[in-house]
Amino acid sequence: MSSTLFKNFNTTSAVAWKQKIQVDLNGDDYNETLLWKTDEDIVVKPFYTKEDRKNNLSIEDKFKFNISQSIFIHDEQTTNYIAVNALQKGANAIEFIAHKQFDYKQLLHTIDFEKSTIYFRFQFLDSEFIKEVANFINSKNCYIQIDIINNLAQTGNWFSNLKSDHLQLESIVDNCDNSIGVDATLYQNAGATITQQLAYTLAHANEYLNHFGKDIASKFHFNFAVGSNYFFEIAKLKAFRILWKSLLEAYDAKETTAHIFAQPTLRNKTIYDYNVNILRTTSECMSAIIGGANTVNNVSYDSVFHKKNEFGERIARNQLLILQQESYLEYANTFANGSYYIDSIKEQLAEKALQIFKDIEKSGGFLTQLKKGVIQRKITENANREQEKFDNAEIVLLGTNKQMNKNDFMKNEIEIYPFAKSNPIKTLLPPIIKKRLAEANEIKKLESE
Repeated sequence: MSSTLFKNFNTTSAVAWKQKIQVDLNGDDYNETLLWKTDEDIVVKPFYTKEDRKNNLSIEDKFKFNISQSIFIHDEQTTNYIAVNALQKGANAIEFIAHKQFDYKQLLHTIDFEKSTIYFRFQFLDSEFIKEVANFINSKNCYIQIDIINNLAQTGNWFSNLKSDHLQLESIVDNCDNSIGVDATLYQNAGATITQQLAYTLAHANEYLNHFGKDIASKFHFNFAVGSNYFFEIAKLKAFRILWKSLLEAYDAKETTAHIFAQPTLRNKTIYDYNVNILRTTSECMSAIIGGANTVNNVSYDSVFHKKNEFGERIARNQLLILQQESYLEYANTFANGSYYIDSIKEQLAEKALQIFKDIEKSGGFLTQLKKGVIQRKITENANREQEKFDNAEIVLLGTNKQMNKNDFMKNEIEIYPFAKSNPIKTLLPPIIKKRLAEANEIKKLESE
C-alpha cells in the first residue's frame, strides 16, 4: 500500500480520542467509568496508543518453543519407553521427575541429547549423583532443576540443613551447566498475585546471586506456572525478562537471556466437568508461547485426580502440537511486539514487582522474609481474597461454581488425592501451601454423592 494514501488522513492524538470518548459518555466521568484496576493496582484503560509505551520497543529474536512432557521416574525401562515414544510423537523436550537415584544409562538409552532438551527435576539432593547424570549427558541441552530455596519454601525445611544444602549446590554449580533452577510455580499455585510472583522469583534468584556471585548468571533457568488471565500472563513472562536483565545489570554481570520453562497452573483446575481443563490449559499454553517461554510443558486435563496415563498425556502433547504446527504459533514469541496494551501492562507489572523486590531486599532479603513468615502471609492474604471471590462466583470456573452438571459423579474416578495436604512434621518455617480454588466446593460435592 502506498504511503501517500495516509497523507489524506489526519493523525489523531490520544488526547483527542479521550475527549471524544468523554463526550460520548454523556457526563459520566471517564476515569470512574472506563478505567479499572486489578488486585495489584494495574490500571487497564479502554484504548491504548504509542504514547502508553514508556520505553522503546524491544526487538526479540524469533525462536521455536520446545514441546515438553513430564515423566515420573519409577521403572527406568518403562520410563525410557514413555520418553522415547513422546519424542517420536512430537515432543522435543522431556522433564524427568526423580524422587530417588536411578539408572540413568538405562533411563536415557537411545535419546539424542543434541536433538532433545532434557530437564531433570530432582526432588532429592545428592550432588555426586546429580553431577554423574549431568556429565553423562554432557550437553548444553540439559537443565538441572534443583532448587534448595523452593524446597524450603514448599516443605518448611531444607533437604538437610542450610550449610549442607548450600555446599552440595555449590558442588553441582561448579561442575554442571544450567544448574541453578528457580522454581516459581509454587507462588502462582499458592495464590500469589502476578506482581508478587515476579518479585518473589526475582528475590528468590537474587539469593543465589548473592551466594554464588555474578559469574554464574548463565547457569540460571526459571520455571513459571501460567494462569488464566490471558494478556496479563503474556505480559508477566515478558516483564520477568526485563526484571532479570535489570538485576544482572545491577551486578554488572554478563547479559544472559532468561531461559523460561512454563506450564499451566493447577490452581484453576477442577475435578468436576474436567474436560473444561483442556480449554483452560490451551489458553494458558498460548499465553506461555506468546509470552516467550523457551519450553512449554502442558499438564493433562485429568492430572489432578488421575495417575499418569497415555491418553491424558497424548491429549496434552497434541494441544501443543496443534498450537505450534496448525495454529502457526511456531515462532510466536514475537507476536506481541508492538501491542501497546501488552507493553503497557508489562511495564506496569515490572515497575510494581521491582518495588516489591526492593522492599524485600531492604528488609533483609527473600530468605529472611520467608523465615519471618512475611512471604507466606502476603500470599495467603491474596489467596483468601481469590477464594472469597470464587465462593461468591465473582471468579467463575464453569462446571464447578457455575453451570454445574448434577449428574456428574466423581467419587469412583479419583485415583490420587487431589486436595492440599497438611504436613504433620516439625518445620523450620510455615510452608507455602499450593491449593486449588475448587477444593472446598469439590469436597462438599463428593461427600454428597
